[in-house]
Amino acid sequence: MTGVTTPGTYRLELGKEDFKFSCAHFTLFPDGGAEPLHGHNYRVRVTVEGDRLDALGMLVDFAAVKRAVRRLCARLDERVLLPQEAPDLVWERRGEEVEARYAGRRYLWPAAEVLLLPLANTSVELLAAWLWRELAPELAGFPVRSLGVSVEETLGQGCRYSAPLPG
Repeated sequence: MTGVTTPGTYRLELGKEDFKFSCAHFTLFPDGGAEPLHGHNYRVRVTVEGDRLDALGMLVDFAAVKRAVRRLCARLDERVLLPQEAPDLVWERRGEEVEARYAGRRYLWPAAEVLLLPLANTSVELLAAWLWRELAPELAGFPVRSLGVSVEETLGQGCRYSAPLPG
């Protein structure tokens, strides 16, 4: 199968209405403080770029990418997000509950409602990078050279993480 090559770059953007998740979190600060526990209705947008198309003139299978983004949003939706690698956050699973302690605060949630993420913080920057890492393997086999993931936590406030894909 020979790909279609033309000078320039193809950039596809996907920002569907259902690329969203609602969750609770608190951002940790360098001075040892933290935001109060609160929630956001996050929106996700994905950008893929490449300089060649497949034999049918496509950069990527939209349906496969949309399924992957929806699956990731569903993992995060209606959860309390905890940064598993935060140096001063202490968390413990006790049967059907998760307890977290940080800066004199103590939280207790049903374990089924908590998602521990391999992050140092639940900042919008690290959430965008985490979604990128989770989505990147889904693009193997497509002539895509870079991926960008934007996460907006409120209207006009968000982060875009982009990087070349391996290979």
